[in-house]
Amino acid sequence: MNYQTTVSLKDEEKVKAKKNLKKVYNHKPTPAFIGASWSAVLIGMVAYCVGLWNANMELNEKGYYFTILLFGLFSVISVQKAVRDKLEGIQVTEMYFGISWFTSIASIVLLAIGLWNATLELSEKGFYAMSFTLSLFAAIAVQKNTRDVAYINTELETKENED
Repeated sequence: MNYQTTVSLKDEEKVKAKKNLKKVYNHKPTPAFIGASWSAVLIGMVAYCVGLWNANMELNEKGYYFTILLFGLFSVISVQKAVRDKLEGIQVTEMYFGISWFTSIASIVLLAIGLWNATLELSEKGFYAMSFTLSLFAAIAVQKNTRDVAYINTELETKENED
């Protein structure tokens, strides 16, 4: 015999509804962190480029180092995007994911090889390495902040439309 009451059936429905309710991640990056991330990427890029401008190098060497900066920035943003897409359930091919990681590592290795063989003072080599690293790390933070804000805004709008 089934002695379930309508009250217990409603309780079961509430439990099922709570399980189906999608938890909204609502930890938006603060404006201070977003500003700090943008500042870091701009400071790193500008410092790197000013260093190149003032360097006593051939124009082709300057072009090599500038291209590595752009290549590295694009590569790490691509890795962060692929990682985030996977996290959010958006399909990312393993080939794209692998190429993104390969190009990120390749940009760092190319900079290291270039600096190792360059006829620069050790302090200049360190300056380029540090400003490059700052730029890459900050670019990842900016990309993450951008995705976090967009994701949270979309989820909150969806939740408001459902209510």
